Amino acid sequence: MKIVSYNVNGIRAALKKGFLDWLQAVDPDVVCLQEIKAMEDQLDLSLFEEAGYAYNYWHSAQKRGYSGVAILSKTKPDHIELGTGIDYMDFEGRNLRADFGDISVMSMYLPSGTNLARLEHKLTYMADFQTYIDGLRKTRPNLIVLGDYNICHEAIDIHDPVRLKNVSGFLPVEREWIGSFIDSGFIDSFRQFNTESDNYTWWSYRANARNNNKGWRLDYGMVAEPLKQRLKRSVILSEAKHSDHCPILVEVTL
Repeated sequence: MKIVSYNVNGIRAALKKGFLDWLQAVDPDVVCLQEIKAMEDQLDLSLFEEAGYAYNYWHSAQKRGYSGVAILSKTKPDHIELGTGIDYMDFEGRNLRADFGDISVMSMYLPSGTNLARLEHKLTYMADFQTYIDGLRKTRPNLIVLGDYNICHEAIDIHDPVRLKNVSGFLPVEREWIGSFIDSGFIDSFRQFNTESDNYTWWSYRANARNNNKGWRLDYGMVAEPLKQRLKRSVILSEAKHSDHCPILVEVTL
Protein backbone atom coordinates (compact mmCIF):
# COMPACT_ATOMS: atom_id res chain seq x y z
CA MET A 1 0.00 0.00 0.00
CA LYS A 2 1.44 3.31 -1.13
CA ILE A 3 0.09 6.27 0.85
CA VAL A 4 0.70 9.91 -0.02
CA SER A 5 0.05 12.75 2.42
CA TYR A 6 -0.08 16.33 1.16
CA ASN A 7 -1.02 19.69 2.68
CA VAL A 8 -2.30 21.21 -0.56
CA ASN A 9 -3.00 24.70 0.87
CA GLY A 10 -6.29 24.77 -1.01
CA ILE A 11 -7.35 21.82 -3.17
CA ARG A 12 -8.94 24.08 -5.80
CA ALA A 13 -5.70 26.03 -6.18
CA ALA A 14 -3.68 22.79 -6.37
CA LEU A 15 -5.95 21.43 -9.10
CA LYS A 16 -5.19 24.48 -11.23
CA LYS A 17 -1.46 23.76 -10.81
CA GLY A 18 -1.62 20.24 -12.23
CA PHE A 19 -2.19 18.28 -9.02
CA LEU A 20 -4.17 15.46 -10.65
CA ASP A 21 -1.62 14.87 -13.42
CA TRP A 22 1.09 14.63 -10.77
CA LEU A 23 -1.05 12.31 -8.65
CA GLN A 24 -1.64 9.91 -11.53
CA ALA A 25 2.10 9.81 -12.22
CA VAL A 26 2.92 8.94 -8.59
CA ASP A 27 -0.01 6.50 -8.48
CA PRO A 28 -0.53 5.98 -4.73
CA ASP A 29 -3.26 3.69 -3.42
CA VAL A 30 -4.42 6.14 -0.76
CA VAL A 31 -4.07 9.93 -0.55
CA CYS A 32 -4.39 11.97 2.63
CA LEU A 33 -4.95 15.68 2.07
CA GLN A 34 -4.82 18.53 4.55
CA GLU A 35 -5.87 22.18 4.39
CA ILE A 36 -8.28 21.52 1.54
CA LYS A 37 -10.02 24.89 2.17
CA ALA A 38 -13.18 23.76 0.39
CA MET A 39 -16.58 22.21 0.95
CA GLU A 40 -17.40 19.00 -0.88
CA ASP A 41 -20.13 20.74 -2.88
CA GLN A 42 -17.55 23.21 -4.21
CA LEU A 43 -15.63 20.41 -5.95
CA ASP A 44 -16.18 18.41 -9.11
CA LEU A 45 -15.74 14.95 -7.63
CA SER A 46 -15.78 13.33 -11.06
CA LEU A 47 -12.24 14.70 -11.60
CA PHE A 48 -10.95 12.53 -8.76
CA GLU A 49 -12.94 9.53 -9.94
CA GLU A 50 -11.53 9.88 -13.46
CA ALA A 51 -8.03 10.01 -11.96
CA GLY A 52 -8.63 6.59 -10.39
CA TYR A 53 -9.91 7.57 -6.94
CA ALA A 54 -13.51 6.46 -7.03
CA TYR A 55 -13.69 6.61 -3.25
CA ASN A 56 -13.10 10.09 -1.88
CA TYR A 57 -14.10 11.40 1.51
CA TRP A 58 -14.10 15.01 2.66
CA HIS A 59 -14.21 16.44 6.17
CA SER A 60 -14.41 20.21 5.82
CA ALA A 61 -14.26 22.89 8.47
CA GLN A 62 -17.48 24.67 9.33
CA LYS A 63 -15.73 27.92 8.39
CA ARG A 64 -15.63 28.19 4.61
CA GLY A 65 -12.23 28.39 2.96
CA TYR A 66 -10.44 27.12 6.04
CA SER A 67 -8.66 23.95 7.15
CA GLY A 68 -10.28 20.61 6.26
CA VAL A 69 -8.95 17.14 5.43
CA ALA A 70 -9.71 14.45 2.87
CA ILE A 71 -8.86 10.87 1.94
CA LEU A 72 -8.86 9.58 -1.65
CA SER A 73 -8.66 5.86 -2.29
CA LYS A 74 -8.59 3.47 -5.21
CA THR A 75 -10.36 0.78 -3.18
CA LYS A 76 -13.32 1.13 -0.87
CA PRO A 77 -12.38 1.35 2.82
CA ASP A 78 -14.06 -0.98 5.27
CA HIS A 79 -14.95 2.01 7.43
CA ILE A 80 -14.68 5.81 7.39
CA GLU A 81 -14.55 7.83 10.60
CA LEU A 82 -15.25 11.55 10.24
CA GLY A 83 -13.52 13.45 13.02
CA THR A 84 -12.71 12.35 16.55
CA GLY A 85 -15.94 13.17 18.37
CA ILE A 86 -14.14 16.08 20.05
CA ASP A 87 -16.24 19.04 18.96
CA TYR A 88 -13.66 21.81 18.62
CA MET A 89 -11.43 19.53 16.51
CA ASP A 90 -14.29 18.43 14.31
CA PHE A 91 -15.61 21.98 13.80
CA GLU A 92 -12.27 22.71 12.08
CA GLY A 93 -12.17 19.50 10.02
CA ARG A 94 -8.85 18.19 11.27
CA ASN A 95 -9.16 14.39 11.41
CA LEU A 96 -10.43 11.73 9.02
CA ARG A 97 -9.75 7.99 9.22
CA ALA A 98 -10.13 5.14 6.75
CA ASP A 99 -9.80 1.46 7.71
CA PHE A 100 -8.45 -1.06 5.17
CA GLY A 101 -8.43 -4.54 6.66
CA ASP A 102 -6.24 -4.41 9.76
CA ILE A 103 -4.61 -1.06 8.79
CA SER A 104 -6.09 2.33 9.68
CA VAL A 105 -4.98 5.46 7.84
CA MET A 106 -5.65 8.89 9.33
CA SER A 107 -5.32 12.27 7.64
CA MET A 108 -4.57 14.80 10.36
CA TYR A 109 -4.03 18.56 10.31
CA LEU A 110 -2.71 19.83 13.61
CA PRO A 111 -3.34 23.56 14.29
CA SER A 112 -0.61 26.15 13.96
CA GLY A 113 0.25 28.46 16.86
CA THR A 114 0.44 31.75 14.99
CA ASN A 115 -0.52 33.83 18.03
CA LEU A 116 -0.95 33.26 21.77
CA ALA A 117 -4.62 32.28 21.51
CA ARG A 118 -3.94 29.82 18.70
CA LEU A 119 -0.92 28.43 20.53
CA GLU A 120 -3.12 27.66 23.54
CA HIS A 121 -5.60 26.04 21.16
CA LYS A 122 -2.79 24.00 19.61
CA LEU A 123 -1.51 22.80 22.98
CA THR A 124 -5.02 21.75 24.01
CA TYR A 125 -5.45 19.90 20.73
CA MET A 126 -2.12 18.12 21.18
CA ALA A 127 -3.04 16.87 24.66
CA ASP A 128 -6.56 15.79 23.68
CA PHE A 129 -5.34 14.16 20.46
CA GLN A 130 -2.83 12.03 22.36
CA THR A 131 -5.58 10.82 24.69
CA TYR A 132 -7.82 10.08 21.71
CA ILE A 133 -5.10 8.13 19.91
CA ASP A 134 -4.23 6.15 23.05
CA GLY A 135 -7.85 5.01 23.17
CA LEU A 136 -8.16 4.36 19.44
CA ARG A 137 -5.12 2.11 19.36
CA LYS A 138 -6.80 -0.32 21.74
CA THR A 139 -9.14 -1.31 18.90
CA ARG A 140 -7.10 -0.17 15.86
CA PRO A 141 -3.46 -0.92 16.78
CA ASN A 142 -2.14 -0.79 13.20
CA LEU A 143 -2.59 2.93 12.83
CA ILE A 144 -0.80 5.33 10.48
CA VAL A 145 -1.29 9.03 11.27
CA LEU A 146 -0.19 11.12 8.32
CA GLY A 147 -0.36 14.84 7.89
CA ASP A 148 0.81 18.29 8.79
CA TYR A 149 1.83 18.25 12.45
CA ASN A 150 2.97 21.89 12.33
CA ILE A 151 6.00 20.94 14.48
CA CYS A 152 9.66 20.30 13.76
CA HIS A 153 10.86 17.58 16.10
CA GLU A 154 14.64 17.98 16.13
CA ALA A 155 17.18 20.62 15.11
CA ILE A 156 17.86 18.55 11.98
CA ASP A 157 14.25 19.20 10.90
CA ILE A 158 14.54 22.99 10.55
CA HIS A 159 16.94 25.15 8.58
CA ASP A 160 17.87 27.57 11.40
CA PRO A 161 17.27 25.91 14.80
CA VAL A 162 19.06 28.62 16.78
CA ARG A 163 17.24 31.65 15.41
CA LEU A 164 13.85 29.90 15.31
CA LYS A 165 13.95 28.29 18.75
CA ASN A 166 11.26 30.64 20.10
CA VAL A 167 8.95 30.44 17.10
CA SER A 168 5.81 28.29 17.18
CA GLY A 169 6.48 25.07 15.34
CA PHE A 170 9.82 24.67 17.09
CA LEU A 171 9.00 25.63 20.66
CA PRO A 172 10.33 23.30 23.37
CA VAL A 173 6.80 22.40 24.50
CA GLU A 174 5.83 21.43 20.95
CA ARG A 175 8.99 19.44 20.35
CA GLU A 176 8.50 17.65 23.66
CA TRP A 177 4.96 16.70 22.69
CA ILE A 178 5.89 15.20 19.32
CA GLY A 179 8.72 13.29 21.02
CA SER A 180 6.22 11.94 23.55
CA PHE A 181 3.82 11.05 20.75
CA ILE A 182 6.56 8.96 19.12
CA ASP A 183 7.49 7.41 22.46
CA SER A 184 3.87 6.40 23.01
CA GLY A 185 4.31 3.81 20.27
CA PHE A 186 4.91 5.42 16.88
CA ILE A 187 7.73 5.47 14.34
CA ASP A 188 8.69 8.66 12.53
CA SER A 189 8.81 6.70 9.29
CA PHE A 190 11.00 9.14 7.35
CA ARG A 191 13.71 9.04 10.00
CA GLN A 192 13.58 5.25 9.91
CA PHE A 193 15.21 5.47 6.48
CA ASN A 194 16.88 8.88 6.32
CA THR A 195 18.91 10.66 9.02
CA GLU A 196 20.33 13.41 6.81
CA SER A 197 19.75 17.13 7.29
CA ASP A 198 18.17 19.55 4.77
CA ASN A 199 15.06 17.43 4.26
CA TYR A 200 12.02 19.66 4.59
CA THR A 201 8.33 19.65 3.66
CA TRP A 202 7.35 23.33 4.04
CA TRP A 203 8.91 26.58 2.90
CA SER A 204 7.75 30.15 3.38
CA TYR A 205 6.66 31.97 0.24
CA ARG A 206 8.94 34.79 1.36
CA ALA A 207 12.61 35.48 0.57
CA ASN A 208 12.93 32.74 -2.06
CA ALA A 209 12.94 30.21 0.79
CA ARG A 210 12.17 27.14 -1.28
CA ASN A 211 14.85 27.76 -3.89
CA ASN A 212 17.33 28.28 -1.04
CA ASN A 213 15.94 25.23 0.82
CA LYS A 214 15.30 27.22 4.00
CA GLY A 215 12.54 24.95 5.15
CA TRP A 216 10.84 23.08 7.97
CA ARG A 217 9.89 19.39 8.19
CA LEU A 218 6.30 19.72 9.39
CA ASP A 219 4.69 16.73 7.64
CA TYR A 220 5.04 13.22 9.04
CA GLY A 221 3.94 9.67 8.43
CA MET A 222 3.72 8.32 11.97
CA VAL A 223 3.45 4.53 11.83
CA ALA A 224 2.38 2.52 14.88
CA GLU A 225 5.07 0.20 16.24
CA PRO A 226 3.19 -3.05 15.38
CA LEU A 227 3.66 -2.15 11.70
CA LYS A 228 7.43 -1.74 11.95
CA GLN A 229 8.26 -4.93 10.02
CA ARG A 230 5.71 -4.01 7.34
CA LEU A 231 7.14 -0.53 6.76
CA LYS A 232 8.95 -0.59 3.41
CA ARG A 233 9.61 3.01 2.41
CA SER A 234 9.14 6.61 3.52
CA VAL A 235 10.26 9.55 1.38
CA ILE A 236 9.71 13.27 0.89
CA LEU A 237 8.48 14.13 -2.61
CA SER A 238 10.03 17.57 -2.80
CA GLU A 239 9.68 17.87 -6.58
CA ALA A 240 5.91 18.45 -6.24
CA LYS A 241 5.14 22.16 -6.21
CA HIS A 242 1.40 22.64 -5.95
CA SER A 243 1.58 24.19 -2.46
CA ASP A 244 3.93 25.76 0.07
CA HIS A 245 4.22 22.18 1.42
CA CYS A 246 5.41 19.16 -0.50
CA PRO A 247 3.96 15.66 -0.13
CA ILE A 248 5.36 12.65 1.66
CA LEU A 249 4.98 8.98 0.73
CA VAL A 250 4.82 5.97 3.04
CA GLU A 251 4.69 2.39 1.82
CA VAL A 252 3.62 -0.59 3.94
CA THR A 253 2.76 -4.19 3.10
CA LEU A 254 -0.83 -5.28 3.54
